[in-house]
Amino acid sequence: MAEDEKTTLERFIKVFSGLPLEERSQTIAVIDEQPINWNLAYQHIKNNTELGKKIGEKLKELEII
Repeated sequence: MAEDEKTTLERFIKVFSGLPLEERSQTIAVIDEQPINWNLAYQHIKNNTELGKKIGEKLKELEII
């Protein structure tokens, strides 16, 4: 795993782990007209998918992670 990707995952998990379970189903971003919630974002970022990379960049841009 590249260092930048690892950093994104670490940053995401730090925020994600502190969220109440109810909050994890809330939409946090819209990527390619698709609403993304915390749970979906976690799966894609963890598995290093192309969508996960887009989500990670968007969350950094929005200063969520």
